[in-house]
Order: sequence, then structure tokens, then C-alpha cells
Amino acid sequence: MLNNRIVMCLAAAVAVLVGGAAQADVFNMGPGLTSLQFVTVGNPGNPGEQSRLAAYGDTTYYGSVADPYLIGKYEVTNAQWREFLTHKASASDPYGLYDVYWMALSLGGIDRTWSGDHFVYTPKGGDTAWDNRPVNYVTFWDAARFSNWLHNGQGDGDTESGAYVNIGNQDTFARQSGAKYFIPTENEWYKAAFHKNDGVTGNYFDWPTGSDSVPSNDLIDPDPGNNANFCIRYDGDYDYSMGGPYWTTVVGDFENSESPYNTFDQGGNVWEWNETAIAGSSRGRRAGDWISSISYLASSWRVSNDPEYVSGSVGFRVASVPEPGSITLVVCGAIAGLIWWRRRR
Repeated sequence: MLNNRIVMCLAAAVAVLVGGAAQADVFNMGPGLTSLQFVTVGNPGNPGEQSRLAAYGDTTYYGSVADPYLIGKYEVTNAQWREFLTHKASASDPYGLYDVYWMALSLGGIDRTWSGDHFVYTPKGGDTAWDNRPVNYVTFWDAARFSNWLHNGQGDGDTESGAYVNIGNQDTFARQSGAKYFIPTENEWYKAAFHKNDGVTGNYFDWPTGSDSVPSNDLIDPDPGNNANFCIRYDGDYDYSMGGPYWTTVVGDFENSESPYNTFDQGGNVWEWNETAIAGSSRGRRAGDWISSISYLASSWRVSNDPEYVSGSVGFRVASVPEPGSITLVVCGAIAGLIWWRRRR
């Protein structure tokens, strides 16, 4: 009986692995490209941290999340967004996933050309150095459509339902209970950036580089740690981590400046949308960006914008929940290990 269970379990595991391999390329990008990867944020039920601006009237607690979840290790990149555009904005682009005005400007990393009967999306100026930098000029609604596309298996997957419904309608827009991929809430984003990952505690760092010391903006190899892509301003001068034409850094370039949950660039590079409605129709943003001064990277800083807002310094990352298939693999591994142990006795 146990051997039959092993066979059935291994068959299920193979099915999960094959299904994962069949997914669209954002999870399996080609050589030299960053794949969409997630890290686990555990310690469920942790207390939140009172706002560092409590003295100014903000007594909200941030960072408490009831359940474990996954969050993108990196910001969504230009190459990953091109995959999305190729699948969902090739014959036409009814939702404006490629902003024809802004993305064509110098800060955008993607070009679009018409090739007879469809659009073709390529790195800006044919320069593949844009590929692993964060996509920008995406609205909050764009990020929600990307999440739906992931939820629906990519490829020709629907962008208008799945993780979210009523995209574009601020009053009725909502995350669905079975969402597999989604834009993190402010608490989910905050916990991944600042919580010390030291158990079910209310302990948080000041900065998303796993530090209470002010980060530097030195892009050097090897990265000494506690660094981020932002702008130091002094005496009317500007000291950027990365100059033109890119300004943004490759995701994960500050390889020793990760958060305690192993996320990168939650401080600097680009502002990142979160799902939480802040005031009226606005949605939250955190992280600061490549042109921000250091204060915008701190845990105390939050801003919000209309969901239609676009900027060369705004992007996003996605969050997720563990797939049921991953549980199957864990169980199968345990059973297989038990059989191996019993045979070794």
C-alpha cells in the first residue's frame, strides 16, 4: 500500500513540475534575464509597528499580517513586462498597457513598433541592458491587470478578472478571496521590507536594507551592504547611484543589501504601488526612487496617487500565496524520505 502511495505521490509531483515548466516565460526567463521569483514572509500574526510619524498624528500600526505569504524578490522588470505586452497587447492594446507617450520617452525601457499586423516590443534602442531594470510608467490598474494575467496562467490569460474584479472602478474594485497573485497591501509590503524576521514580534528596522543605520547609495562591486539606489543632494549638486541613460539599477544589484526576508530594492530604484486605498481614490506607494533623497526610503514615509498616475520612477512588485502543488511536493518528499530511511535500516 505504501509503495502505491509513493507512485501516486510521485506522479502528482511530476504533474506539478511539468505544469510549472509549461507556464509562460516570466517564471522561466531566458539566459541573462531575471525570472519572476518569490520569497516567503513567515511569522504570521506578528504585531504591527506604530507609525514613526505618531507625533504628527499618524497613529496607524503597519506591518501586521495574519497569514504567511510570498512576495516578489525583485521588482517586475522591463523584460517581464515585455512578455506581458507580447501576449496581451500584440494585435491591439485596448487598456493602454504600453503608454505610447511616456514609455517611448528616455526613461522608459521598452520600444514598440508596428509590424504589418501586430505590435513588436523590444528593449529600448535595442539595448538589452534595459531588460533587468524595473518597469516604470505603469499605473496601479496596469499592475492589477498583470496580476490577473499571472493568476490566469499567463499566455492568453484574462486581464480583467481572476485575482481582481472591476479594474478601473475605484468603488467596486476588489481582490478576490482565491487570488493567487496580487499587488501587496501596504501591510504586506511593509512587513517584507522592515520586519526583523525574528519571530512573531513587533520588531522593525528603520530601513529596508535590514538596518537602523542610514543607507549609502554606493553602487560598487562587491556591495558592502546597507546600500540603495537614491540621490544624495548637497550644495546644489546631485549624487546618483546610477547615471543616465538608465538611472535605475538592475534589480538585485545591491546584492548584500536585502531585507531580512531577502527582498531587494524595497528602498530606492522605483516607487512601488501597494494595494491599499489611502485617501479617497488614491492607492499607496512606498520605497522612494532613484531621484529621491534618503528620507523617502524610511519606514516612516508613505505617499499615494490616483490609480491612473504614471511616472518614470514608479513600478511595482507582486505577491502570492503558496501553490497547493508545493504542499504536495513537500508531502511526497517526506514519504519518499521515510521509505529511504526504512530501507537503510
